[in-house]
Amino acid sequence: MDFVETINVTAASLQRFVLNEWMLYQCAVIVIGYFACGLLAKRLEPALEARARMIRGNPDLLRVIIAFMRRLKWLFLIVWLWIADVMLSRYGWPSYRWLVGTVLTLVAAWFIIAVLTRIIRNQTLARVVAVLGWLYFALYALGLDRPVLTALDNAAVNLGAVRLSLLLVLKAIVLSAAMIWLAVLTGNMSSNWIQKSADLTPSLKVLISKLIKIGLIVLAGMIALSATGIDLTALTVFSGAVGVGIGFGLQKVVSNFISGIIILLDKSIKPGDTITLGETFGSIRDLRSRFVSVITRDGKEYLIPNEDFISQQVVNWSFSSDYVRIEVSFGTSYDSDPHEVARIAIDAVKSIPRVASAYAQPVCWMTGFGESSLDFKLRFWISDPANGLTNIRGEVLMAIWDAFKAAGISIPYPHREIIIKTPSEVTGAEEPTTRETAARPRTVPR
Repeated sequence: MDFVETINVTAASLQRFVLNEWMLYQCAVIVIGYFACGLLAKRLEPALEARARMIRGNPDLLRVIIAFMRRLKWLFLIVWLWIADVMLSRYGWPSYRWLVGTVLTLVAAWFIIAVLTRIIRNQTLARVVAVLGWLYFALYALGLDRPVLTALDNAAVNLGAVRLSLLLVLKAIVLSAAMIWLAVLTGNMSSNWIQKSADLTPSLKVLISKLIKIGLIVLAGMIALSATGIDLTALTVFSGAVGVGIGFGLQKVVSNFISGIIILLDKSIKPGDTITLGETFGSIRDLRSRFVSVITRDGKEYLIPNEDFISQQVVNWSFSSDYVRIEVSFGTSYDSDPHEVARIAIDAVKSIPRVASAYAQPVCWMTGFGESSLDFKLRFWISDPANGLTNIRGEVLMAIWDAFKAAGISIPYPHREIIIKTPSEVTGAEEPTTRETAARPRTVPR
């Protein structure tokens, strides 16, 4: 048989395979299922998506559910093709279900890839995952995956007793990235659920969330390495080098990490606390494994290493209670009645909404006889130090000023008394005579 006859025989066999009765049945099943699933998805998708958007406080879970909801047509088509594949495999030859099985594999791959690329926020990474995933599933559906995997496995080098192939490297990278990504996503979802708990303190919530994330990431790495066939006991060879690297190159990183765990365990600070560290005053926004995020009143966000909260003095304005006492100093003239001054100042500070008069009454004490004034200190309590301290002092001083103006109480200027012990004569310049005045030149404006 020559080459032309071989081509003709092959073309005839392919024609009989494509145009046979069961192939037409499979095409009809696929087309009918596609349109039916599309109509069903159009009816159900708006209602299901509206119910899914009622989820609050868990954005990662919401993004996963929405990604599924917007691809209901492909999900329904997968179910339809799976049922058809099962029925055809039970009542017919394997060739009767080849097209349905192949389309089922490709549709399932498209659905998985579409959902994953929707969840991944990095667009470049999403495109890479889509291309590689679709390429692999296309090769699998066409039966070409074995030759490609064999070729990748043959591209290998021997490093002593270890055989390192290109297939092993690719499997390690893909599985590690997928498992770690899944661990981070699961950790974020569990963290959102933990934050909703009313029985746990804020510090304990952060500690549990971080321990879960770290545990999931370590477990994911171990599973990925084991799945690729890498012996974990071989990693013990590098333990000495890793220890030296941590000891010399990662001192600050490890110190901040341990300090962060200590902070969470002793509950010295927690998210929402108002703190002062050095010249930084603000509220704690987030506790990370390496640093603490502190946002100030002017919108600046300071990333302070955890070690500073262990080694330096920290003022926590809301450690055991949210109530903070504020002190304002002022002075009045000696002509004022100090009893009336104290009463007016207390009444003025009570009129400010931020002052917690129900918690503790404001007090005003005269503290001394100054050089030019009677000195007073006004003390009051507030329950929201995170809203600022300078502004409440300013409001109190403005209220005292208005009240003193209305009552006729003056705030004196500083007085200085000059005593001249040696008498001296003070003389002024002599007045010029009339002749001298007339002799002086006069400047006439032009």
